[in-house]
Amino acid sequence: MKYAADFRASAREALRGRWGIAVLAGLLASILGGVISRGPELTFSYDGYGLNANLRLLGQTVYSWGGNSSPVFGALLAGGVFYLLLVGLVLAALFFTLGSVVGVGYPRFNLNLLGGERPAVETLFAYFPYWKTTALTRLLQTLYVLLWSLLIVPGIMAAYSYAMTEFLLADNPDLTPSEALAQSKAMMYGNRWRLFCLQISFIGWSILANITVIGGIFLTPYVETASAAFYRE
Repeated sequence: MKYAADFRASAREALRGRWGIAVLAGLLASILGGVISRGPELTFSYDGYGLNANLRLLGQTVYSWGGNSSPVFGALLAGGVFYLLLVGLVLAALFFTLGSVVGVGYPRFNLNLLGGERPAVETLFAYFPYWKTTALTRLLQTLYVLLWSLLIVPGIMAAYSYAMTEFLLADNPDLTPSEALAQSKAMMYGNRWRLFCLQISFIGWSILANITVIGGIFLTPYVETASAAFYRE
C-alpha cells in the first residue's frame, strides 16, 4: 500500500522539468474556478451616507459605486440593485459552468502529466462538449456536501467521499453525474483517511507558501499532481 510520501514522490517525479507549464496550468485553473472559486462577486453595504456596491474579482475590489453620496443618488442606486444583482447572478452562473469544465480538465492535465504525456494547457478546456454534465455534477456534489455539513462530521466525510468525482469524469466523461458521484463514493470507501493524511502532509508547505506569498502557485501543482497519483493508485 502506498502512503502520502509515495504520492508526493510520484508528483515530484512527474513535475521534474515541467514546473513551468504546471504552474501556468494551476494558476489558470485557480483563476477560472477549477481549483478554488474566485469568480466575480457583487457585495452591497450601507454606511449611513448611502448604499455602496462593490465588484470584487480574485478577492480584490476592482470597482466601487456609491458611498458619500446624496440621498437622491442613494435612492437611484438602491433602485438599480435588482439589475446589479441580476447581472451578478448571470456572471456567477457562467463562472460556475466554466469552473466545472476546468475542474475536470485540470485533473486530466495532471493525469497526463503523471502518465508521462506531453502536458498542454489547452487540456483545461477539453471538456466543454460535456459542460452540462460537469456543471450538474458540481452542483449536485456541492449540494450533497452542504446538506451533510449541517451535521458537520458527516459533511467532512461527504467531501472526502466525493473527492474523486472530477478524476472519474476526466477518465470517463460519458458518466452521468449520479454515476460519477456514486463511483467516487465507492472508490473512497476505506480510503478517506488516506486522502486526509495526504492532504495534511502538505501543511508545512502550505504555511511556507503563505509566508512567501507567491509560494501557492508552486504548491497547487504539487498537491494536485499528488492527488492524481492517489487517484491512479
